[in-house]
Amino acid sequence: MGEEVAAKPRKERSDAVRNRAKILEVTARLFAERGVDRVSMDQIATEAGVGKGTLFRRFGDKAGLGVALLDARERALQQALGSGAPPLGPGAPPGDRLLAFLAAYTEFLDANLDLVHMSETASPGARYRVGGYVQWQRHVRMLLAQARPDLDADYLAHLLLAGLAADLRRATRGQYSTGRVTAGVLAMARLVLTGRGNPSGS
Repeated sequence: MGEEVAAKPRKERSDAVRNRAKILEVTARLFAERGVDRVSMDQIATEAGVGKGTLFRRFGDKAGLGVALLDARERALQQALGSGAPPLGPGAPPGDRLLAFLAAYTEFLDANLDLVHMSETASPGARYRVGGYVQWQRHVRMLLAQARPDLDADYLAHLLLAGLAADLRRATRGQYSTGRVTAGVLAMARLVLTGRGNPSGS
């Protein structure tokens, strides 16, 4: 009997892991097929074969589901920052790494815009509390402090990332291409790093 009791929690944990993976798989598919705004928690629960109460207990709301989906995608970018090839990863000058990160994050934002927007606008100030933004701001702050120790790296990191807020990007997506956004953000970063927005200095 002792063995049966001891084995039961392991089975429950395994089921919970499988259920979570199933929920996230279904959520990703529905978001891709219908768009984030047109998918409800009821639809996700039905498609995943779980109770709506279970869904809310595990993720809180649809924004919580978005954060969970983003987590795995953000990990790939975080891994590239920590151990990938330069200039995105270690081994390049901090200014080059900063430019590489801003370009990479612009691409990431456009590829995951609806999810990032949902997580950043779930409540007032949500953007500055979600794990992804905290990591990105810390990374930009570190590189700025290394490249320009005379500047307020902490605040300037927020300013550089302000141009990549999901709310702004969503509102202007039809007006500005990814390439144009990248060029503008990099010009701003170069102004901070060197006082010149043009890489040629002209």
